[in-house]
Formats: sequence, structure tokens, C-alpha cells
Amino acid sequence: MDLINLSDFETQARDKLTQLAYDYYASGAWDEITLRENHSAYDRIKLYPRMLIDVSQRDLTTTILNQKVSMPILIAPTAFHRLAHPEGEIATARAASAAGTIMTLSTLSNSAVEEVAQAANGSLWFQLYVYKDRGATKDLVQRVEAAGCKALMLTVDAPLLGRRERDVRNRFQLPPGLSVKNMTAAGMHEVAGDETDSGLAAYVSKLINPGMTRRDVEWLKSITRLPILIKGILRADDALKAIDSGVAGIVISNHGGRQLDTAPATIEALPKIAEAVNDRIEILIDGGIRRGIDVLKAIALGAKAVLIGRPILWGLAVDGEQGVSRVLNLLRAEFDLAMALCGCRSIADISSDLLG
Repeated sequence: MDLINLSDFETQARDKLTQLAYDYYASGAWDEITLRENHSAYDRIKLYPRMLIDVSQRDLTTTILNQKVSMPILIAPTAFHRLAHPEGEIATARAASAAGTIMTLSTLSNSAVEEVAQAANGSLWFQLYVYKDRGATKDLVQRVEAAGCKALMLTVDAPLLGRRERDVRNRFQLPPGLSVKNMTAAGMHEVAGDETDSGLAAYVSKLINPGMTRRDVEWLKSITRLPILIKGILRADDALKAIDSGVAGIVISNHGGRQLDTAPATIEALPKIAEAVNDRIEILIDGGIRRGIDVLKAIALGAKAVLIGRPILWGLAVDGEQGVSRVLNLLRAEFDLAMALCGCRSIADISSDLLG
């Protein structure tokens, strides 16, 4: 079939993936209400385009944390890429580098940060879970910095894993030969089966620190020179706490609808947070972005850039590195067309008046 939108990529990826892998990537928490709302909320936002503007030339470039990117579309951290393709995160990193954008590597990757950083060619950030074992966490942060990653993205919305019922039914575990590669040296690399639950839920419950506070952010700042973003913000007061803690940015995220069901769609949370932040730190957003017009709406409401998760996995499953490249190029083309049709020649022209 001709793959002309991101939905087409998901359809074809579903045919290629095992049921366990597809359900792991696609599922949300409990009744998956937030999962569905993440995109539906974009559909409810109307655009009011400007006319009689010369849009024959357009510039999609922007700068995130002093790093220039070809477009305000980055790759979100997602776990276990080798469930989708044998080259896993390495293929994704190569596609990100070729597209001139940034990939954020998950702590729970099937590939070591050092080999992914080499493939990413300077365009890699790292998403961090804080383990109960601070020594193991510190060792990982030092490896991330030594590998050349440009920023740390601290996930704060997963003290325990959300109840993902598809994974529970499948008794999710990593198949033989796959592991949490970054945690091999610490002996925390196996995601094994559980008789009554998802193996990943058991892994998180056993190893990830559920008592994380602002003191942990301060500790993290003390052991790295990398800029830190906090991922998982949905409230303006939490955004202000992030500013007070001295981080460089936040990611408005509900973990792709995979943690607390009936949490708001991220695009609904964005306006109040952007107003409270008032440009003091950079705001990124993930969750539900499936069209170039969604990217434009997020920027108009105050985001500096968006992060794409599941569509990257669908592209990877369909055709490895080339599949990821096709997804990124498709979104770039849709975003470029949306800018032209809204009378925007550059990112700076995208403002809230486009939303009426």
C-alpha cells in the first residue's frame, strides 16, 4: 500500500509486529481515554489562516537548548526499539541525524548509549529514570555525558508503571536476546515474565525510585554539566517548581496516555503552562501529534518544539532506518505545507492569533 500518512504506517507496522510488541507500543493505561484524547484534542482546535502573504520561501529551522535543528520536530524517548527492527535505536539515530533533528534515547533502550551516540552523530539526548540505586544512576549519567549526549531528559511521571492492561494480558517480557542494554553492568538489564502482571511493571516496581522529589533534581544537577529537562509536567505550578529547580526546560507529557488515565491531553495543558512559564525556560510537548498541522498548533500555543513517539516506532517496524526517515520527512512536508497555508514564512510567524 502507498504510505501517505502516519496512520498508514501504523497499519502496516501492525502487520509486521508480534502481538506483544504492537500492544506494548500502542497501548495506554486502563481504558485508554487519555491515549485517545491526546490526538482528539488537536482536532478540536481550529486554525484561522492569514492571507495575501508571500510564502514562496519558508524556513523551518529553529534552536532548542542552543542546538540548531532543521525543524521543530524531535524524536521522543521510547523503549525497546529492537522489538520493531533488529537495528533498533541505532537505525532511529541514523535517521534523526540524516533529518537534522534530535533523538532522545530511552534509559530502557535495547542498544547501549555509546553505540547509539556514535550513530546519532551529535544529535542525541538521553531520557533518564532515577533508579533506587543512586550509584548505578550516577554511573549511567557519567556514561551518557562521556558518550557525547547533549542533554538529559528526566522523567518524573512514572514512580510506578501505569496499568497497561494489554501488557498485563500478554504478560509482557522482552524476548531472548533483548535487554535493557544500558543497565547490563549494574545487573538491572532483564525484563522477565511475571505470572500475574506485565514484566515491565515488575521491573519498574523493583528498581525505579518512587520517592523522587526536587532534591533528586538538585542531586542530578550536581553530578552532570548537561542541561536538564523535566518530562511529565501537566500543571502550571509544577512548571514553576521546575523553573525554581534551575532546569533548562520542561516537556509537557502524560507519557503517551500510558500512566494516569483521564489525565488531560497535553495540548490542553499547554496554554496555562506557557502563560506561567512566560519564556523563562523552553517548553516541549509530546503526545498525539499525528499531522503537520498538529505541530503548528502546538507552537502557536507556546511550545518550542514537539516530540514524536509512536509514529517513529511504526516507521522503524515498516522499514528500519528508511522507515523512520520517511516518517520524519512526511511530517516535515506536512508542517511546511501547514505553515504556507497559514501565511507563515518562519517559525517566528507562528503565533496564537492563528487559533482565533
